[in-house]
Amino acid sequence: VLSDTEFWDKMQAEWEELARRNWLEETESQQKPGYYFSATNPYLDWPNAFAEGQDKAREGDLNAAVLLLEAAILQDPSDAKVTQRERTGRHRLAAELRPNNLPALMALAASLTNSSQLPEACDALRRWIGHNHRYRHLVQSRSPLQGSPATPRRGPGCSTPASSALQEVLLLFQEAAQLNVDNVDPDLQTGLGVLYNLSSEFDRAVEAFSAALSVRPQDYLLWNRLGATLANGSRSAEAVEAYGRALQLRPGFIRSRYNLGISCINLGSLREAVSNFVTALNQQRCSQRCSQLQMSTNIWAALRIAVSMMDDPGLDRAASLGDLDLLTRTLEGRDL
Repeated sequence: VLSDTEFWDKMQAEWEELARRNWLEETESQQKPGYYFSATNPYLDWPNAFAEGQDKAREGDLNAAVLLLEAAILQDPSDAKVTQRERTGRHRLAAELRPNNLPALMALAASLTNSSQLPEACDALRRWIGHNHRYRHLVQSRSPLQGSPATPRRGPGCSTPASSALQEVLLLFQEAAQLNVDNVDPDLQTGLGVLYNLSSEFDRAVEAFSAALSVRPQDYLLWNRLGATLANGSRSAEAVEAYGRALQLRPGFIRSRYNLGISCINLGSLREAVSNFVTALNQQRCSQRCSQLQMSTNIWAALRIAVSMMDDPGLDRAASLGDLDLLTRTLEGRDL
């Protein structure tokens, strides 16, 4: 039986792992308005729909691939792994159809980072810099994993079999950054931020995202990434400020709302954490028009744990029942 201290230490580790795995993920409201799933999808009950969708995409049958990927999501909309794999598959497909699509390659790197696929994320970023007309000469001038006198500083997360690939790509991005002495390339700095997160060099990742924000201060995704990086570096109070900026720019950004709730728990602000989780769940229900059973299991789990740390029988009962409307009314009553 774990002691209270051991239990909460373990829970903290789980929070940090969740944040690290999901920090780049985009909210569902990022989808383009007007997009609807096919009403006559023949693959709705198809087994292994996601895997077959990937196969169809590789074969060039894009219509079948899209239908199979839609079916995979509709079979279990609450499955975070399915939606993450679908997002990664969508970005990979876009990059394969147009190899020089720089935004698709950067998005693919982000999705692969969320899936903890370090070698694949590094490969996507290497392809990004290799197709960028400003920096591709850096790739062409060396072979993969070629050494250099100036090697990047090893972070605590670099002792993995993929560390050589990570260091090689990080070196490319660092050299590219040195070409921008008089200006800042926000896309390049975003890539650097991703790479420094992969190597667990969170202070340097903060510097990279801050540099990107100096050019794009209205980019709510960058503010969220900065916030998650600060949180991963045990700077939760600063993370709250960054998430707040993201939500000022995009109030419906569910991912930032969820991340903000996690940081509130880390700071001991439990009622604020519960309020943010309830807001996120209500926003998700409105944006997706889904039932309570289909809403994010991660958000519900975080909410229930936050409530369990409070001495509030009303909230505890509503959370145990999974009754979002009752939770909302209970919170509103407390606010009065």
